[in-house]
Amino acid sequence: MIEQHGAVPATVLTAAERWADEGKTPLYFSRGNKVLGVIAVADVIKEDSPAAVAELKKMGLRVVMLTGDNEKTAAAIGKKAGVDEVICRESKTAMVGDGINDAPALTTADVGIAIGAGADVAIEAADVVLMKSRLRDVPAAIKLGRATLRNIHQNLFWAFIYNVIGIPLAAGVFIFLGWRLNPMFGAAAMSLSSFCVVTNALRLNFARIYPKTVNASAPSKVTTNILPTKEQTNMTITMNINGMMCEHCEARVKKTLEAIPQVEKAEVSHTENRAVVTLKEEVPFSVLKEAVEAQDYEVVS
Repeated sequence: MIEQHGAVPATVLTAAERWADEGKTPLYFSRGNKVLGVIAVADVIKEDSPAAVAELKKMGLRVVMLTGDNEKTAAAIGKKAGVDEVICRESKTAMVGDGINDAPALTTADVGIAIGAGADVAIEAADVVLMKSRLRDVPAAIKLGRATLRNIHQNLFWAFIYNVIGIPLAAGVFIFLGWRLNPMFGAAAMSLSSFCVVTNALRLNFARIYPKTVNASAPSKVTTNILPTKEQTNMTITMNINGMMCEHCEARVKKTLEAIPQVEKAEVSHTENRAVVTLKEEVPFSVLKEAVEAQDYEVVS
């Protein structure tokens, strides 16, 4: 479009192509018939995006990035994120987004997944909301969904087989073979069936939906110093924690921290996303961090 109004200098085109190859979007500017220059803009991908994409691919999923950007920029960003393809054309689709402009795609996709810290309209349009606003919860949500569906199939199978055998037996269909069922035992067996189904469903609490190890290549924001030392008089440490949404979360983090022998007390606030921990003696910061993250919260610093 710019070239229709005036020639674009070769230096400007070269710079624009180089920036596009780096994943930046070149914007051309002109006044009248004179090209003034080009400016490059770029979105920085989230730190955990490559790790989340890698986890999805390990699960056998094909990861696609949808974009309206130019082809070179899209290819560069897709390469950084590790996606399989930049434009979606087929198959079942799960769309992850957080903006107002993502809402139509979240509605149209087979499964819409919104980021908890995103726009309200995106959250309303989505089927699933990631409350902790981190992309590594996408593969976790899919794993949990698969485990739930598998659990439902197991419960349906056993309930169906149980009733196919139990109901005719209770009704006296097999009495000519001498098989009969005392009503008291029948009632007990029906209760046992419900107990087995509920117990099987409760196994979902033990579903492993997060990988055992964290991606070593991802930059860490947390130091593992021993804090505090005996020489220090200040025996408190402030932990910045993401993912706490309510007073229940506060109580959960407080209970977890105060269960550590070296911790005297912990004051936790979900509105400020922090925990102020008072220590009785020195303790590795990694101990505090691992205890909180074991409860599925993220220790930022």
